[in-house]
Amino acid sequence: MLRVLRFFLTLVPVTVYYSIRQLLLDQDKASLDEKDYFGKLYGRTMLRMAGIKVEADLSALDPNGHYVFMCNHQSLFDIPILFDVLWNYHMRFVAKQSLFRIPIYGKALGNAGHIPLNRENRRAAMKSLDAAVGTAKGGISPLIFPEGTRNPDLDKLMDFKVGAVVLALKCGLPVAPLVMEGSGKLLPKGSRFFNPDQLVRLKALPPVDTSAYTMKDRERFKDDMYALMNDAYQKLARS
Repeated sequence: MLRVLRFFLTLVPVTVYYSIRQLLLDQDKASLDEKDYFGKLYGRTMLRMAGIKVEADLSALDPNGHYVFMCNHQSLFDIPILFDVLWNYHMRFVAKQSLFRIPIYGKALGNAGHIPLNRENRRAAMKSLDAAVGTAKGGISPLIFPEGTRNPDLDKLMDFKVGAVVLALKCGLPVAPLVMEGSGKLLPKGSRFFNPDQLVRLKALPPVDTSAYTMKDRERFKDDMYALMNDAYQKLARS
């Protein structure tokens, strides 16, 4: 309980500090590594503050690879966990628009190049996906949560949204599926408190070549990705 209390007491000042550091970067002169740095360091700092342990197996990925990352989503801690685990990649989240409305922090997300996704407006959502494709062409690996929101059912993944597979097919990059287990027990959806003793495990699956699919095959690709990731998630949860 002491760790949890200490975390919440320091969360706001730490968030503001790293957000301001991000906002002070000269976007015209900063390298990709510099633009990455404060978000990644913020994620790592949050995990250390909370005392959260993560076991990650990225052996299926090329350390220098360029991917579209897809990951299941169960907890608000998923974002700092992924910032930390994917430290060696130029990764940007395609995330719900409401995160970008948070004072200071939301502006820092936009400044770093993360992409807001408006799920309420189809036309705006497609513009966001096109922005993510443009970002990918600049050497960034977009990361999207294909379930669209946090999943309260820890037994299986929720159905995937078609926007995630449209992004992957438009980018033309290999898809790197990530399955994460434990974060839903760490901080369940709707809970205000977390369990700092909960271990989180993440496993990267072998990248999927998208060249066998066209945009007309998006529903088949969506179903294939769901079957692959849901099966891997259940095996990880049982192990």
